[in-house]
Order: sequence, then structure tokens, then C-alpha cells
Amino acid sequence: MANVSVAAEWQLLYNRYYRKPELYPMRWKHVDLARNKIAAAPFGGPLAVIRDDSKIVQLHGESALRKLRLFSSSGHLLADTVWRNPGGRLIGMSWTDDHTLVCVVQDGTVYRYDVHARLIEPNLSLGKECFESNVADCAFWGNGVVCITESNQLFCIADFKNPNAVKLADPGIVEPPRCMAVIEPQYTVSGNVEVLLGVGDGGEEEDAAVIAVEEDGVQRLGGEMLRGPLQKMVVSRDGKWLASFTHDGRLLVTTSDLTGVIIERECESALPPEQLAWCGMDAVLLYWDDMLLMMGPDGEPVTYLYDEPIILIPECDGVRILSNASMEFLQRVPDSTVSIFTIGSTSPAALLYDALDHFDRRSAKADENLRLIRSSLPEAVEACVDAAGHEFDVSRQRTLLRAASYGQAFCSNFHRDRIQEMCKILRVLNAVRSFEIGIPLSIQQYKLLTPSVLIDRLINAHQHLLALRISEYLGMNQEVVIMHWACAKITASLAIPDATLLEILLDKLKVCKGISYAAVAAHADKNGRRKLAALLVEHEPRSSKQVPLLLSIGEEDTALMKATECGDTDLVYLVLFHIWQKRQPLEFFGTIQARQLARDLFITYARCYKHEFLKDFFLSTGQLQDVAFLLWKESWELEKNPMASKGSPLHGPRIKLIEKAQNLFAETKEHTFESKAAEEHAKLLRLQHELEVTTKQAIFVDSSISDTIRTCIVLGNHRAALKVKTEFKVSEKRWYWLKVFALATIKDWAALEKFSKEKKPPIGYRPFVEACIEADEKGEAIKYIPKLADPREKAESYARIGMAKEAADAAAQSKDGELLGRLKLTFAQNAAASSIFDTLRDRLSFQGAS
Repeated sequence: MANVSVAAEWQLLYNRYYRKPELYPMRWKHVDLARNKIAAAPFGGPLAVIRDDSKIVQLHGESALRKLRLFSSSGHLLADTVWRNPGGRLIGMSWTDDHTLVCVVQDGTVYRYDVHARLIEPNLSLGKECFESNVADCAFWGNGVVCITESNQLFCIADFKNPNAVKLADPGIVEPPRCMAVIEPQYTVSGNVEVLLGVGDGGEEEDAAVIAVEEDGVQRLGGEMLRGPLQKMVVSRDGKWLASFTHDGRLLVTTSDLTGVIIERECESALPPEQLAWCGMDAVLLYWDDMLLMMGPDGEPVTYLYDEPIILIPECDGVRILSNASMEFLQRVPDSTVSIFTIGSTSPAALLYDALDHFDRRSAKADENLRLIRSSLPEAVEACVDAAGHEFDVSRQRTLLRAASYGQAFCSNFHRDRIQEMCKILRVLNAVRSFEIGIPLSIQQYKLLTPSVLIDRLINAHQHLLALRISEYLGMNQEVVIMHWACAKITASLAIPDATLLEILLDKLKVCKGISYAAVAAHADKNGRRKLAALLVEHEPRSSKQVPLLLSIGEEDTALMKATECGDTDLVYLVLFHIWQKRQPLEFFGTIQARQLARDLFITYARCYKHEFLKDFFLSTGQLQDVAFLLWKESWELEKNPMASKGSPLHGPRIKLIEKAQNLFAETKEHTFESKAAEEHAKLLRLQHELEVTTKQAIFVDSSISDTIRTCIVLGNHRAALKVKTEFKVSEKRWYWLKVFALATIKDWAALEKFSKEKKPPIGYRPFVEACIEADEKGEAIKYIPKLADPREKAESYARIGMAKEAADAAAQSKDGELLGRLKLTFAQNAAASSIFDTLRDRLSFQGAS
């Protein structure tokens, strides 16, 4: 009998059964669909209701101000707001995929509301042309809208997340179209939205057509197929088929490009229906003011009579039917349900379901049924599980699952987690289908929507507890739910003290390990709860998130402490630059002085890019020697600037810097050497500047004392060279070395000889010999070799200029056999010279033996 009662609710359309169970009696009061515009979101989403301003209606004790009211699918009021938006008449409204209510008004302005009836800023516009010519009609899909103006021009916003209005190609029509539909971008070849316009005045058949308009082109479709203009049309969910109502009362189903006819059937009325909608992919619904007609490919249509207005809400697997009093769901009966509940069914699933009934009544016929379907038991169990998933009635779900479980006990090769999985899905679906939540999802809709999107919709509707329980039950990440709850709690708890609210938040936030306290703190700061934000951010374990937020809420000192404690130099630099921009120099210096890492990083950066600022820092901390080193370094860097050596030497920029460095070094006893060195450096630069001015040659600056003396002598300025010697207390030995080689460089042999005779050279005569030999002047070297005191030096010098006999005589005086051996090798190519050295070595050896 149970099977008979279930199947009695079905209607047969050709060879397929359809059912129309009531989902909810509507909880709202005083809502008349005939007086209002309605926008219903798919997947059991909310309803938007606003009084239709295109109709003249009688106000029954209500305000003249229109209200936008948002309801759940069960008629529970979610939110409302007074409609005060300018722009003219409301042309159309629809819900986007993320449950944003989009409202298009006459001047092309687009207003957006969230599920709590809060206006989302900024408002969008379809452009100046829409504003000037007014919007006449609009068609929505997922996240986009197409509007047609009174001048028959089309404008499109393809994605409200990137709301750029685009004008489509000119359809080239004079009269407004009779109907309009869109093919979503995901189903078109071009990847752009395609708008279908039904045109024709009804006078001539050849005038009737469907114009397909895209951004870059217009195409005329239909031709002779239409036999007159279309009154209504709607595109199927997958974009493949177009259902339309013709001028002569026919339902015409074609391919979306109007190249082939799928269905062509006469309807009971020639008047165009108020609404036309697809019911899944198997049937088309046509609604007149008191009748709903369901037509399929064949067979007699199914008629439903209504004594009140209804709204058709297409879903992926059926149509929700909204009336003033109820919400129904018209869908094709699933095959598994048909196999179980069809009157007289003997399918394995029906026998298994019947076996459970006999088992509950303790009848032996239960065992007989099981024996009959022994070979088909897995299929029967699966059919019961599947049928349970498609049921909205909880008691019927339970009975079907019990039947599946009963059959599974006798079935060894059935996937045993299947029933458990279905139980999980049904528990979630039953929870969201409750009157309080009002989301009547079918199992097919649930799978297409996905659990994660369902969770997002619940938390956006502030159903946090249910979202948290579902996430926990399904083993999903609960952090998203907790985070959203915490932010919503902060927004709604302005009267709760910070300390109290902190305890409430921490009690929930600790449920999720690794949750971002920084994100919650950022929301608190955005809502003006800076103290609460500071308290929350203390619990954030990740410095990379903690430190930037501390900076944004003005806790710079704490941010610097956290950054230095974690040792992340990038974070420390982030804080340093932030504080540097906000604070006065002395305050900034005091902040970083106590933290070594921050101080060292600042010094490293400032040495490269901010010398002046670094000098101020060193001065503020009393590090005068560091300032001096910086000044000295700057003086050397000025060497690369050719302008630094010009002008008066007393006022040259480099000399000034070095003198400042010298004064700072003199302030501390530990840097006496540096002070003296800086003093002499400045003095040398000043003298070199004077030399460049007098000689008009820029060759002195930045050379050493020795090079300066040598250059003076080479230029013949002996007085200047002597002045440098005196100023810098150059020793006599060094002076002689420099002058000897300088004179040899310019080959002034007379001056060199005169210099050698002024007094006995403190360096001896060997430098004179070396200078002459290096200048390849052997004749000049002969003048000084005899004056060498050491016979060895004398012998080696003679040998270097090729005088073998004199070298041998000098070597003989030294009585050094090793020297004689070296000199012999020097003259190895000269046999006569070699024999002289051999004779001297033999004589020396003989004298040593005696």
C-alpha cells in the first residue's frame, strides 16, 4: 500500500514520471507575488521581493516607501531595507553565483546588495549611452547581465567581479524585440555572451527571425523554420537547446543555433505564456495565469491548475514553483525511485523494499523475497540507497536506507561504505532543508554545488554554528567558518568591552590550530577596535603576519621587538623603514639604539645610501670617531668628482671634510693616530692643490708624499720638493733615494753628479749606480762604481755593465770564491773572462790551502 500511495502522487508524461512534492509552506505574511517583482537564486537560494513599480497597486495599510525584502526559500525573513535608489523604474533583478543581488534601473545604474540587504559600494553603470536612452529590458545569467535600451542597443557586463560595461554589435532593428534570451559565454564558440533577439511584426512570415548578437558581429537565424515571430524563448541550462513559443501557439524546441527542430507541438492557447522554463533537460513548462503546462517530446502534456500566481525557478534537475502559500519542487522521478515504488513493480529493489516490510511484520515472506533476488541483491541495495538520496521526506529516507542495510547484510560483494556516505549526505541535506535554514537542495544540486560552496553560503548568511558542525562532520577545514564568525562577532559587538570580547573570541579561535589571529585583528582594527586588535595580534604565532599588522595599528615598538626577536632581517627592515618615515630623527635613533640587530641593519643600510642620516645617528649617540670615519670616506669618494679639486685649496670640499674628521678624532684619546693622519692628509692635499695651481697641471692631488716629491723634481721645481720634504719631515735617506731616481728619470746626469758631491750621501753610492744602470747609462754608472765601499757591490756593478776585468779585480779584493763563481756564470759566453775568474779562484784556493 505504501508503494501505491507514493506512486499516486506522480504524473506520467509520455514514458517518464514526474512528481511535485511541497518543500515548504511559506512562512511569510502579506506577500502577493502578483504585486511584486521576485528574484530567486538557484540551488535553493534566497528570494528577493520588492513591490513592482510598473503596476498600479492598492496599499493595504503599508508605507508608500518600497521595501526590498530578502527571504529564505521557506519564507523566513532574512533582511530588509527601504529602496531609496534613484535612476528610475526597476527593470530587473537577479542573484549572482556568490549570492549578490543585482538590480538594474532605468538609467543603466546597477545596484548590488548582499544577503543582509546591505548596499555594496560602489554602484556600477552601463555607460552614458544607457543613461541617455534608458534601459528597456535585461537578461541575467550566473555573474553577468545584458541590457537592451529603448534605442535597441545592447550592453553587457560579463562578470560583476570585473564590472566593465561593453557595447555589443548593433542588431540593426527598429522595433523592440518581442523576446530576448542569452547563451552563456561558457557555451559559445567565441567565449563571449551571445544574445538572442526574437524579431518580427507578425505581418509577414519572412520578417520573423532570431538575431544572434555578439560583441563583434550579428547573425540572422531561423529563416523558414519559424513561420512567424517568437513570443517567448529560453535557453536550456547547457546552452544546447532553445525552447520558444511561437505567434500561432506552438511550442518549438530547436538547437540553440536554430538549425534543427527537436520538438514542435501545438499548445492549448495561442496567447503567449507569462513564463517559459526548462524542467531539467526532458520537459518544458509554460505558465499562464491559472495553468501550468508541462510538455515533453511525446505524449499528452501534464496540466497543473493554480488559483494564485506562481514563479518558476529553474534548477539543474527540475523547477521550484513558488506561490503565495508554498514552495514546491517539480522534478522527474529518479529511475531508482520508479523501480521501487511503481505500482506492481517486481524489480529487485521493490522486492527488497517489500522484504523489509515483511521482516518488520515478522513474516517469513521476507526470506522468500530475498531468495528471489539473491543474484541481483547488490543492484537492489544500490537502488535503495540512490532512491533515499533523492527523497525529501525524512521518514522515507530512513525506510529506504533500512531496506538497503537489510539487503547489505546478505550481500558480500557490496561496497559497505556506500550507505554510510549516503547517510552523511542526507544528514547535511536535511540540516540545511530545515525551515530555519530554508535551503531545499536536492542531492544532485548538492553534488553540483559542492560542500565547500554550501559552507560559504551558510557563513555568508551568518549560519555559523550549522556551518561549523557540517565542516566538522564532513572532516573539512573549520578555519574559514571560525574566521568569518570572529569577524562577524566583532562587527556586531560594538558595545562589548575589548577584554570581554577577547575572551569570547579566543575561546572559539583556539579550536583551529594555525588560525590567523592577524586576519581577525586586522578586521578589528578596520572596525575601530584598535586595542582589541593589539590584544589579538599578540596571539599570532607567525611573525610574518604579526609584524605588518602591528605596524598598521600603530604598534611600531612592539613590531620592532617581534621582528628582532624572530631574527628575520626582511621584517626588521620593514619596521625600520616604517618608523623612519613616521618619526622624528632623534626619536627614531632612540628607538633603534636599544636593539642591536635593528641598529646594525640600519647602519649597514645607511652606510650605502644615507650618509648624512647616519652621521646624525652617530652624533646623537656620541660615536664621534664613527662620524669622523664617515667624513674621511666621503672625502675619498669626492676623488671621483673632478669638481672637488677646483677652486681655492683652503675651501676645497675634500679638505673641509678631512679637517672635520681630524677635529672629531682629536676629541678622543684612543684615536690620536687617526687625528694626526687626518691632519697630515689635509696638509698634503692643501700643498698639492697649491702645486697644481702654480704648475697648472692636475697631477699632484691624491698622490703620496714620495710621488709628490719625485714629481716636483721631475718638473724641475726643486724648491717645492724641498718644501714637501721639510713640511712632512722626510728623512735624508728617503730624500736621497727619491732625488737620485727622479734625476735619472729625466736623465739630468750633471745635476745627479752635482748632487752626489754636495756631501757624502747617507745612502751611499749604490742608488746612484742603480739609477744609471736602470737608465742604461753605463758611462754614468762608471763615475760612481769606484766610490762603492763594498768590493762585492763594486764587483757586481762592474759585471752588470760588462766590465769583466774590473769585476775580477774587485772580486779578488773581496776574496769571496762564491762571488767569483757567480761572476763566471755571468760571463759564461766570454771565454777570456771565464779564464780570468778561474785563475783567480785557483789562486784563492791555493792561498787558503797554505
